[in-house]
Amino acid sequence: MSLWTIAWRNITQRGTASALTAFSMSLGVLLVTAVLSVHGLIAKSFMDNSTLGYDLIAGAKGGKLQLVLNTVFYLSEPVENLPYSFYQEFLTAEQQAAELKDMSVENRGKLEDGYYASDTSLAIPVCLGDYYKRFRVIGTLPKLFDDITLDYENNTGYDFSEGRNFEIWNEENGYFEAVVGSIVANETGLKIGDKIVATHGSSDENADVHDDSPFILVGILKSSGTPNDRAVFVNMEGFYLMADHSKPVEGDEEAVASENEAGVKAKRKPLPLKNREVTAILIKTASPFAPIAITNQVNEGNVAQVVQPIMEIFALFKVIVDPIKTVLLVLTIIICFVSGISILVSIYNSMSERKHDIAVMRALGASRKAVMGIVLLESILLSVGGGMLGWIGGHLMLGAFGPTIEAKTGVAIGFFDIAPSSKALDAYLPFGIMISTEFLIIPGLILLAIIVGFLPAYTAYKTDVANALNNS
Repeated sequence: MSLWTIAWRNITQRGTASALTAFSMSLGVLLVTAVLSVHGLIAKSFMDNSTLGYDLIAGAKGGKLQLVLNTVFYLSEPVENLPYSFYQEFLTAEQQAAELKDMSVENRGKLEDGYYASDTSLAIPVCLGDYYKRFRVIGTLPKLFDDITLDYENNTGYDFSEGRNFEIWNEENGYFEAVVGSIVANETGLKIGDKIVATHGSSDENADVHDDSPFILVGILKSSGTPNDRAVFVNMEGFYLMADHSKPVEGDEEAVASENEAGVKAKRKPLPLKNREVTAILIKTASPFAPIAITNQVNEGNVAQVVQPIMEIFALFKVIVDPIKTVLLVLTIIICFVSGISILVSIYNSMSERKHDIAVMRALGASRKAVMGIVLLESILLSVGGGMLGWIGGHLMLGAFGPTIEAKTGVAIGFFDIAPSSKALDAYLPFGIMISTEFLIIPGLILLAIIVGFLPAYTAYKTDVANALNNS
């Protein structure tokens, strides 16, 4: 009979006591797994997506983190808008003319190079405030998908699994074309040619519905692993023409309403510049020094603020998220350690009942080391067995609460997702090997089992064979 078989038989003979110790260990590992996975996956998603082909975000004065969460991750709500004229400060006169070619000179005024145009290689306006079901609707321009580079090594950007990018205007759909992310398409079942009707300012079914200006779906994005997978993108010109989306101008309310209504019906009359606003501007700078120059100049004024998204996300995790993760991880490790103590107590308490069995094994030729090994194997089996159950339970919990986590953070987590590798750990591994932090759980449990199992194992090792047989 092997040592493993004997160790397993001893565990099963203790019945309820063994089950309780294994359960307590599984509970601790379940919590450790949940903390490592949720924190690691959310942190990785936020860090990877904190810059999506642009360096800066311009928005209204207010919370910097809120601006990033709202614009990049679509998690917060916009506070204020910026005048369209501020967006023009990042464009040359030629770029402005190309974007406003369908607008009369009277409505657009004289076009000049923007103040920051020389420091800007790409500026993309973003308009927020509407929803399609639970997904955010973003009004923007085709250059978001035409000109953004996601993978600089391969020089690739967004790609479409079906259809094409929306156009500013065409004969078939006018200004009302839309593109959706892969998650939106999968969840809603939208197909090319379907109509998308946005709700104003809320995902609530009772919210105002823009049923007078539906957008025609012309493209479905390939999965990019970015927040854009769960967003609906509409042509900004059509976004402006929806009800209540024009900026009210004193003494011009009736004219705006009339012009807006005409624009919706004709699908070819863009809103005048004076009635336009943007929620934020995505900016790709032209040189390494431009971000600092633009940030300092804009933030000194009263119109807007400019933030670097990667810096705000790093600050969020360093100041708030990482300390909370550390506290939770320490608590769950303490639970595992207490579970290890219960294993020690369970095995040690059974030693007085097993002295005769140990003496018989020794009399039959088992060495002291073999007896000690059996006790250590019992500790390891209880610890690792409970840990494996806890690991599976942790991932079952992630699968069950995955939709809730995605709704709150925008990060999709499922049963098969594991915590990413740790940079602190990767630095000690050769050949660029990266290992998930979850893979440290089993070695940690084995080490804990050896530590807590040493005392009862040593007691078995020191068992006096003659005395044990005489007293039985």
